[in-house]
Amino acid sequence: HVQLVESGGGLVQPGGSLRLSCAASGDTLNNYCMAWFRQVPGKKREGVAAIDDDRTISYIDSVKGRFTISLDENDNTLYLQMNSLRPEDTAMYYCAAVGSSGWPPCTVSTIPWDEYNFRGQGTQVTVS
Repeated sequence: HVQLVESGGGLVQPGGSLRLSCAASGDTLNNYCMAWFRQVPGKKREGVAAIDDDRTISYIDSVKGRFTISLDENDNTLYLQMNSLRPEDTAMYYCAAVGSSGWPPCTVSTIPWDEYNFRGQGTQVTVS
């Protein structure tokens, strides 16, 4: 059983940066499909970025060139570096993990939130 704990959220001005962390315990993340999701109250939760066990990475169009997802195997932590933040990036951000089986492919749009076995409690990002 994998436990995920997010941190790093906060209040930042437009154009600023934040780095979110998702610390994992209970298993190593090497063999998992990992993703960051975000949700604004009243809106559907959306996948932001995903990284597969072969380190294939995908992003939604609105964050390409601004956000970077990465996995540090040494400290078993998933990161999301967010630069050039915009007010529309304001949301609760969650990390999630599911065992990587190869199908469906691990991309930001192919595996919905409910199909991730392990999910964190979220960290709030406010850009204002």
